[in-house]
Amino acid sequence: MSQQTTGLGIDIGGSGIKGAPVDLVSGEFLRDRLKILTPDRSDPTAVASIVAEIAEHFPETAGAPLGVTFPGVVQGGVVRTSANLDKGWVDTDAHALFGEALGRPVRVLNDADSAALAEARYGAAKGVDGTVLLTTLGTGIGTALVVGGRLVPNTEFGHLEIDGHDAESRASSGAKEREGLSYPDWAKGRLQRYYRTIEDLVWPDLIVVGGGVSRKADKFLPHLDIRTPIVPAELRNTAGIVGAALYAAQAQSAAEV
Repeated sequence: MSQQTTGLGIDIGGSGIKGAPVDLVSGEFLRDRLKILTPDRSDPTAVASIVAEIAEHFPETAGAPLGVTFPGVVQGGVVRTSANLDKGWVDTDAHALFGEALGRPVRVLNDADSAALAEARYGAAKGVDGTVLLTTLGTGIGTALVVGGRLVPNTEFGHLEIDGHDAESRASSGAKEREGLSYPDWAKGRLQRYYRTIEDLVWPDLIVVGGGVSRKADKFLPHLDIRTPIVPAELRNTAGIVGAALYAAQAQSAAEV
């Protein structure tokens, strides 16, 4: 079984598609990332063309594992939901689509799952052997679960019904901004209820908080009264790319066993 030390990660988002080669030992970029705006018509063919363009920009990674994140549920390489991109993605075999466009094997996973893998290997959850829950607080709430270093894919804990409401409609940072809540009020009145519910369902050993608002973690995490240690993510904007490259390398290694 070969030991890969370099991978290529590409992160598809609603506004931009970005990629970079990754040192799989350190989790750092080997070159500056390339970002291309997501086209207005973000159908599978258009996005696959941009993914291929980004991959071709890094010819030194031609033989390296290549992973791609997608902002939706991905089962066995097939996209099941597409909230921020063209609805034509639903039921698209993304593994096959990207593989044909790039002429090489490609692994595809959910974007929050990718970030969680990166944080577990290189970031805020490094060295934690138990259950790690990643939550990304943004317009909605994305979640990912890593148990003993292994990903449990496609959790959607942001959509738990809590007190008769979809959780993310009240606890996301989008809800905070929409309702004009202060950081302490948001933490004590919304986030605490959300995280206590999650604790009772999953019993995580660590919660990692990602999303843009994690840069201001000192304004709200100290106001939470929960039993689980909770920390801000460390990799931030690089996590999707890094996790995608790592995921592809892990999949390639498993296939070689």
